[in-house]
Amino acid sequence: MEQFVMNTKVYMGSSCLEKIKELPVGKAYIICDPFMAQSGKVNLITDLLIEKGSSFEVFSEVVPDPTIAVVSKAIGGMKGFGPDTVIALGGGSAIDTAKAASHIYTQMGNDKLNLIAVPTTSGTGSEVTNFSVISDPEAQVKYPLRSDSMVPDAAFLDPRFTVSVPPHITADTGMDVLTHALEAYVSTNAGDFTDACAEKAVRLVWSYLARTVEEGSDMEARTHMHNASCLAGVAFNGASLGLCHSMAHALGARFHIPHGRSNAILLPHVISYNAGLEDAGDFAACSRYVAIANMLGIAAGTEKATVHGLVRHIKNLMNKIKIPQQITDLNVDKDEFEQAVREMAEKALHDNCTLTNPRVPAVEEIETIYRKLCKGGY
Repeated sequence: MEQFVMNTKVYMGSSCLEKIKELPVGKAYIICDPFMAQSGKVNLITDLLIEKGSSFEVFSEVVPDPTIAVVSKAIGGMKGFGPDTVIALGGGSAIDTAKAASHIYTQMGNDKLNLIAVPTTSGTGSEVTNFSVISDPEAQVKYPLRSDSMVPDAAFLDPRFTVSVPPHITADTGMDVLTHALEAYVSTNAGDFTDACAEKAVRLVWSYLARTVEEGSDMEARTHMHNASCLAGVAFNGASLGLCHSMAHALGARFHIPHGRSNAILLPHVISYNAGLEDAGDFAACSRYVAIANMLGIAAGTEKATVHGLVRHIKNLMNKIKIPQQITDLNVDKDEFEQAVREMAEKALHDNCTLTNPRVPAVEEIETIYRKLCKGGY
C-alpha cells in the first residue's frame, strides 16, 4: 500500500502573512537567526502578533548547520516562556532548529505546539517536511532526524523575504532544490504523487534559477523559485532522498561547505553513478533520468547519451550561476580532502538517505565519487 500525506497548510504570495492573525496563536516563540532580528524583518511577524493581541518572545541565536547546543538553548527558552506556538523564520537552519526543538520539547512531556514555518530562502523545503538536520561540531557529523511530529502545521511562502538573499546563496539554495527534486524522482520510494511535485519543481528551477541569481529583485522569478522549493520538499518528504544528500551531509560536516553547494558539486557525479554511465549494462535509474531530460527538451541517440546530455546541462547551469565544480575551488586542501575520503564515505554509506538511493553503493564506490571532485569531471 502507498500513501501520500500532506499535513501542512501552505499560504503563498506577498500578502499571505496576514493569515497569521486568523490562526490560534496565543504565545509565540519565534526562532530565527541574528540577521532576521537585527534587520527588523522579524517585525513583519511581530507586528501582526501585536495587532492580534498575542504575546511573543524572539530567540535569535540560530547558526548555520544548527548544532545540538543551539537546539538545547532554544528548548531552555521555550521552557521558560511556555509557548503554544513556535514560528520558525529563516532558511533551513532556523526551520530545522525550530522543528528539532519543538519535537524534543513535546517529548519532554509538554503540550504539543503549533509549528509555523516562514522560509526566507528558496532551498530546503523544510517548511513541509518531517526532516531536520542537526550538527555535532566536535564529532564533525550531521544527524538527519525524521519524525512526522516535526512537520509544520502551516507554511508561509512570502517571496519578500527572499529578495535580499545574495546571489551566491540564491545559487546554492537553488541547486539544493534541484537536487531534492531529482533525488526524490529516482528514489526507490517514488510514486505518482511525488513524481508530479518533483517534475514541476525541476521545470521551475530550469526556468527561473538563473534569472533569480542574475536579478534578485525579479519578484516573478523569486515567487516561482519559492514555490519550487516547497514542491521539491513535498516530493522528498514522500519519497525520501538518495546518495547525493548522504555524501553532502558528510562533506559539509567535515569541511563546512554550505549544504546546497555540497549537493551541487556532487550531483553530476551521483547522476553518472546511479545511471551507470561509466558501466556496462542497464541501470534502473537511467530511464528515470531520461524522462527528466526529455521533459526539459534534452535527447540523444541512446538513454545513456541522453543522461550525459542532462549532466552537461546541469554543469552549464552551475557555470552560469557561478558554482565551482571542484573541491579545490572551495578552499579545501587536496591532501586533507584525500585523507578524509574514507571516513566521509563510511558516514555517507550509513546515512539514512542512502536507503532509498536507486543503486546500492559499496563504500569504495562512494570513495571513487568523492575523488572525482578533485578531477573536474567524470
